[in-house]
Amino acid sequence: MEAPPAAFCLCCFLVAALAFQAEGEMYTSLQNVRQAIDVERKLIDYLRMYIDSEQQRLEDIKRFHARVSDLHSELYKGPAAATANPLVAFTLVKRLHSEWLNVVYSNEAQENVQTLRSRYKEEEAHLPKVEDLRGAAKGLMRLQDVYSLQVSSLVEGRFQRASGGGVIDVCSPAVSVSLSGDDCFLVGKVAYEQEDYYHSVHWLEESVRLFRGAAGEWSPENEGTLEDALDHLAFSHFKTGNVSYALSLSHELLHHDPMNGRVLQNIEKYEKLLGSAGPTGERSLRRPGSSSLTTRDTYERLCLTQGSQPMHFENPGLFCDLFTNNHSPALLLQPVRREVLSLQPHVELYHNFITDAEADDIKRLAQPGVVEEIRGGSWRKAGNSRLSNQQECVAERLGELHRWEVGPKDFRGNGFERDAPVRRVPSGGELWDWWTL
Repeated sequence: MEAPPAAFCLCCFLVAALAFQAEGEMYTSLQNVRQAIDVERKLIDYLRMYIDSEQQRLEDIKRFHARVSDLHSELYKGPAAATANPLVAFTLVKRLHSEWLNVVYSNEAQENVQTLRSRYKEEEAHLPKVEDLRGAAKGLMRLQDVYSLQVSSLVEGRFQRASGGGVIDVCSPAVSVSLSGDDCFLVGKVAYEQEDYYHSVHWLEESVRLFRGAAGEWSPENEGTLEDALDHLAFSHFKTGNVSYALSLSHELLHHDPMNGRVLQNIEKYEKLLGSAGPTGERSLRRPGSSSLTTRDTYERLCLTQGSQPMHFENPGLFCDLFTNNHSPALLLQPVRREVLSLQPHVELYHNFITDAEADDIKRLAQPGVVEEIRGGSWRKAGNSRLSNQQECVAERLGELHRWEVGPKDFRGNGFERDAPVRRVPSGGELWDWWTL
């Protein structure tokens, strides 16, 4: 049985959120994408206004340059009588005394950039914080792990994993973007700062490759450089035991930064280690284990199936049915399509539980309270968000469409009170969510 199209995205979100349940960064960075897009549209307009102002300023400077150049190519190269003209002498003295001064020490450039900065400041409260950036980077690494995605493919905007000597598409989004060397550097740096060298190696390798391909071209929006990526990558390889490659990268870094004393010390250290230990083969990277989720591998294996259960003969205990929970009145008229995905741990998938539009409405209604409470420091606490009267009416309308209310009681008796994403709209006006993981 195939999962609905949204299953991949839902599982992506849930697995990523579970990995960072003590932080709200991943959740807020996903939930506020549309808001961030609106903010960036404003910033684009502000930058366009700045460019127009600067272009006008440069046009004025070009005009002054052309006027003075014409004087030197025509008037001052003419007969001596022209230079004896008191009007010519006056305009020359005036230009040298005040006009050149006004052009060279003009405050217009500073005023233009100050206007841009003040408008940016107005939007700063709505911009993602550093925690959001780190959370988004962690989410990419989590998806990399859960779906065994190739980082080289992610960098090109494709969600692919290796399979049988080739690659298969895990997801084909309608719209995607490629990542730059600076993008990969920031993801690798987040892993590096957490001493997660397994992930830092993968992402920094791509960063170095892309920076090399740029042939030293620098962009003002970039935070990292080829030297930064080489520095972090060399130490990451050293920490994973690949000392010889760390030495090679350090030599390359020294070529770009010959006076870097720290790199010289590292090279000396790596050479001593290689000299005492002898030549060593390249070590394969191994993903670190998880101390917070003992069933991590099982859940990730389920995610790799993307909702498709094994053939019945492989595990007869897996089945599909119309679930009414022992003829519960709430489910009799509209039973839920249930698919048992795993017996240990016990995981059940409920198909067509609500429509995509209804799910979007619920997320939209819950988002303001969720984000506010997440920023207060508790991800778990954020699962309970109070609805306003207007929002409650919308939520109740959604419940009426299904002609039943679902709460944890409707799913009890099967040992998975928190196993399914269920929705309840009680009369008190509160909205709860119980997440699959």
